[in-house]
Amino acid sequence: MNSRLIAALLLGVATVTFGPVACKQAGTEIAAPKEGTEAGIQTGWMDTSVKPGDDWFEYADGNWVKTNEIPADRSSIGSFYLARLETEKRQGQLLADILKSDPAAGSNDALIKNYYQAYTNQQAIDAAGLAPVKPDLDRYAAIGNKADLVKVLGDQTESDLDLFNDNNDMSTENLFGLFVTKALTTDEVVPYIFQGGLGLPDRDYYFGNDPKLVSARKDYKTYIANLLTAAGIDDAQARAERIYALETKIAQAHATKADTADFTKGGTLWQRSDFATKAPGMDWDAYFTAARMPSQQVFDVYSPASIAGLAKLVASEPLDAWKDWLAFHRINAQTDVLPSKLDDLHFAFYGTELSGTPQQRPRDKRALDNINEDIGVAFGKAYVDKYFPAADKARIETMAANIKTAFANRIEALDWMDPATKQQAKAKLDSMHVSVGYPDTWPDLGSLTIGPDNAYANRMAAIRFKTTRALSKLGKPQDPAEWWMNPQTVNAVNLPVQNALNFPAAIFQPPFYDPNADAAFNYGAIGSIIGHEISHSFDSSGAAVDQTGKLRNWWKPADLAHFKGQSQALVEQYNGYEPLPGLHVNGELTLGENGADVAGLAAAYDAYRASLGGKDLPVKDGLTGDQRFFVAYGQAHAGKTRDGALRKQIVGNAHAPDTTRALTVRNIDAWYKAFDVKPGDKLYLAPEKRVKLW
Repeated sequence: MNSRLIAALLLGVATVTFGPVACKQAGTEIAAPKEGTEAGIQTGWMDTSVKPGDDWFEYADGNWVKTNEIPADRSSIGSFYLARLETEKRQGQLLADILKSDPAAGSNDALIKNYYQAYTNQQAIDAAGLAPVKPDLDRYAAIGNKADLVKVLGDQTESDLDLFNDNNDMSTENLFGLFVTKALTTDEVVPYIFQGGLGLPDRDYYFGNDPKLVSARKDYKTYIANLLTAAGIDDAQARAERIYALETKIAQAHATKADTADFTKGGTLWQRSDFATKAPGMDWDAYFTAARMPSQQVFDVYSPASIAGLAKLVASEPLDAWKDWLAFHRINAQTDVLPSKLDDLHFAFYGTELSGTPQQRPRDKRALDNINEDIGVAFGKAYVDKYFPAADKARIETMAANIKTAFANRIEALDWMDPATKQQAKAKLDSMHVSVGYPDTWPDLGSLTIGPDNAYANRMAAIRFKTTRALSKLGKPQDPAEWWMNPQTVNAVNLPVQNALNFPAAIFQPPFYDPNADAAFNYGAIGSIIGHEISHSFDSSGAAVDQTGKLRNWWKPADLAHFKGQSQALVEQYNGYEPLPGLHVNGELTLGENGADVAGLAAAYDAYRASLGGKDLPVKDGLTGDQRFFVAYGQAHAGKTRDGALRKQIVGNAHAPDTTRALTVRNIDAWYKAFDVKPGDKLYLAPEKRVKLW
C-alpha cells in the first residue's frame, strides 16, 4: 500500500516516533468484544458456498462483491473505500462546524473555510473564465528561445505531487519532478529530480498494443484538441498533433514503472557540474536557479537515462511544440479550478474513458478531497482530537511492537541466513521508528495565504507553499520523525531513508481495526498492514538499504542469492495471475508490494498466535480463531473495480489488484491447516512452491 519514488523512496500502503519497544504481555493489547456489538469480520461478506481452497477471494468477499455496486462517481470500491467514506463523513462534520464559524484570519480553520468557499463557487470560477491562468499562458507565449524555455521549466519544478493518490504513483505533468529527502548513499538531504511530462497514465499507454491502449491514444489526441479549443486557443488541432508527438518522445525517454519501482536502480548522486556532461541539451545552472536552488550542488538523479533523454529533447524539439505543451499541461493539471467546460472535458476523458467512471463526484465532495491534498495538515489536528483516542494509539503501538518482535523471531529462525546477515537485519529492525496517528510537531501554515474567491490562485499558492517547505529541508539533517501523510489519510507508508513507518489515524477503523474485536480480526486486518509496512524494509528494494537509510549491501553473497531466488519465484507466481483476459499481473513491477504482503502476513500471524499465550480463541460464527485471522486479511482486500481502472492498475501500479493480493494466503502454511486446503484444490501450492522471504 504505497506510492512509487513513494513507490520507491517511500514504501508502503499508506505521530509519535519511538524506538525499539519491548513486547507487552501477550493478550493485553486488544480489548475484548463488547456484549451485543457486531465486531470484527463481516460474515455477511462471505460466500461460504465456495470452497476456500478453490477461490479464496470469493469465499472471503463474494457476497460483498455481489451485493455492492460501484457508484456512478467511482472507478472502484473496496475496504479502503469504506474507511474513506467514514473518514469523509467525519471530516464533513468538522467542516460544517468550521463553515458556521468566524475563524481568525490565517488560522487553520480560516484556510479551510476560504479554500472550500472558493472551490465550491462554480459560478465565480466560470465567470472568471481563463483569467486566473492567463498570466501563465502569457508567460509561455512570451518564450522567445530555449534559454527562456529552460527558465520556465525550472520555475515549474514544483512539489506538486499527489503522493498518495488512487494510482499510488509519483507523477507530475511538469517535465521534471521534485522530491526532497535524505540521499540514499549519504546523510545529506538532497533534491531528487525525476521524470515527468506525460498526460496519459504511463509510458506503456503510448506504445502498448492492447486494443484499449491503442484506443486511449486516439482519444487522448482528440481530448487535447478539444481542451485547447474550449480554452479559446486557436489552431487547436495542429497544436494537439505537436503536443502528442512531443509527449510520445518524452514517453520514449521515460524509464519503465518496473525500473522506477526499484529505487536501487534509480538513485544516483550528481554534482551540479555533472549535468552539463551527463545530460547535455539545456543550461542546467539557469534551470536550477529558476527552480529556487541557486546554490545547491548535489542532486539525486532518479533514472539518469531518463533525465538525460528529457534534456536532449529540450534541445532538439521545436520551441513551438514546447510552448503548446506547456499551455496544455498547465490547463490540464488544474481543470477542476478552471471553468466547468474544461473540468467536464477532463472528467469525460480521464474519469469515463480511461477509468470507466460514468459520473463526476459532487463538487462539495471534491472540495474536501482537494482540501486534503492541498492543505490537508490544517485538518489533521482537529481530526485526531475528535476521532483518535489515546487508548487506540496505545493498543496499536503495542501491536506494532509485537509484530516487530515476531519479525525478529522469524529472522532468527531462518536456516538459510548467515549469523552476520541476521545481525544486520535485526539491527535495522531494532532501530526502526514506528509513528502512529499523527506527528510530534504540527507543521506551521502561517506563511500560506488562501483566499475565499480564487480557486486557481489557492491551488497555485498551495503548490508553491509545499515546494518552499520541501526546499527548506536542504542543508539540514534528516528528521527521523518526519511525517508524509495527513492524519486523516486512510493509508500507511514505509520510509526507507528514515528507517521509519507512518500509520495515520484514519486507517485505524473498520474494516481494518476495531477496538471491540478480538485479536484474530485485528491482527489479520490492521496487523497484516503493519506487518506489510515493516516488511517493506526487507522487500526486494528495502533489503538493499541498511539501518541508517543508506544504500548498502549488508548481505552475505549466499544469503542474497537465496533471497533473490525466492523473490524471482514470487515474480513468476504473480506473472501467472490474469485479472483481465490477456492481461497478466506484472510480477516484476509488483514484487515489492507482493513480498511485503507475504512477509507481513506471516509476521502478523506469528504475533497473533503469540498474543494468545499458547491458547486458541473460541469458535465464533462457525469459524476458529485462525480462520477469522485469514478471513480478516481477505476482507481487508475486498475490492471491486471497473475494467478501465483495473487496466490502468495492472499496466502502471506497483500494487496487484485486490483479488490477487488476497491470494497471498497461498504462501502461508497456517492457511492450509486452517481451511484444510489439500492437493487437488485449485489454489493449492506444494510446500516447496510456497514463497517464504522472511
